[in-house]
Amino acid sequence: MNFRAWRGYALIALGLVVLGVGLYYLWPRTFWSEAEVITLRSLWIGSLPPLPPDPSNRYGDDPRAAALGEDLFYDTRFSSNGEVACVSCHLPFQGFQDALPLGKGVGTTNRRTMPIAGTAYSPWMFWDGRKDSQWAQALGPLESAVEHGGDRTQYAHLIAKYYRSDYEPIFGPLPDLSRLPAHAGPVADTEASAAWEAMRPEDREAVTRIYANMGKAIAAYERTVMPTQTRLDRYVQAVVENDYLAMQTTLTSDEIAGLQVFIRYGNCTRCHNGPLLTDNSFHNTGVPATEGLPEDTGRAAGAQQVLADEFNCLSSYSDAVPEDCDELRFMLAEGDELMRAFKVPSLRGVAERAPYMHAGQFASLEEVIRHYNLAPAAPAGHNELEVLNLTATQIRQLIAFLKTLSPEINFYKTPGTVQ
Repeated sequence: MNFRAWRGYALIALGLVVLGVGLYYLWPRTFWSEAEVITLRSLWIGSLPPLPPDPSNRYGDDPRAAALGEDLFYDTRFSSNGEVACVSCHLPFQGFQDALPLGKGVGTTNRRTMPIAGTAYSPWMFWDGRKDSQWAQALGPLESAVEHGGDRTQYAHLIAKYYRSDYEPIFGPLPDLSRLPAHAGPVADTEASAAWEAMRPEDREAVTRIYANMGKAIAAYERTVMPTQTRLDRYVQAVVENDYLAMQTTLTSDEIAGLQVFIRYGNCTRCHNGPLLTDNSFHNTGVPATEGLPEDTGRAAGAQQVLADEFNCLSSYSDAVPEDCDELRFMLAEGDELMRAFKVPSLRGVAERAPYMHAGQFASLEEVIRHYNLAPAAPAGHNELEVLNLTATQIRQLIAFLKTLSPEINFYKTPGTVQ
């Protein structure tokens, strides 16, 4: 090779290096605006703050309570038929949900099972927010006639028989339960309900205290269930660090375009914001009612239920003082905007969570996005959505982006033999 040809190749190589260096430093700054980088950073799991304590649950960060709660979470004996546990609907390998349109326990519920990961950050539980803590939420299904279907004295006897050595070091000595009926509680079963009413008030109080402590133990376990890193998180970290190579290799062009749709044209971050991709609030998005199910008013009913809840933050079973319960004390309790408003679920792991919405109304992400694109009138109340006019290409790209929210490490626990 002569000198002139060698020099030509050297200049080309130098030019490519200069171009590469220029793109490395300039492309991240020009592709996303400064405001958009701030938005992207806010969605990053690295922006998730440390988990604050739950003032209503003094045992929430006690590892002994978490260990007990995990055992209770997997124990099918805490049900009317001995076949249903929390894990029956909240399956770790499916993002702590069950992939069914309606949850199934000893019967069938009227709503979709919600995932658990990261809910310790939320002030409200269930689609309607009728519970204001994880421990209060855990108690609801245990007495539901279509979920666990059991009752309080049944559960107290099980704790005494199988979990005494785990329970007492945390919560103190169990009372004498020998004279109490096998089945009694404020439940739908008429015999158990009558037996509960026949019990002495102090016995009902003692049993309910055990019951509340069960919820607090389960919540201590659920506080450890957190979302894990996704490809979106790795991409945002690359943007924040101006790592051009990682930005180029972490997401495809379609996925990046879908992220643009998400934060620009789709206005999705209006509700799906923060590191958990939810505002933990309630919105009416015009989701159609499901034929055959009772009328569901969402937050309109849930707000009244949480105020009256036996286990809310202000209750005698809460460990909080009133000043710790501002979410409950100052919540919006009524108004047209609550009608058919449902809690915004986290989008982390959303691609594996079909079907969608509070009663599984939509079978696929494409159906969800097309609904949001059209913004139809709500069955009741006011649909907060606005017509988006996304193109078919943008819808496809948005779906591609949503798939980047899948966890790179799935949750899984092999249920062991319970005690």
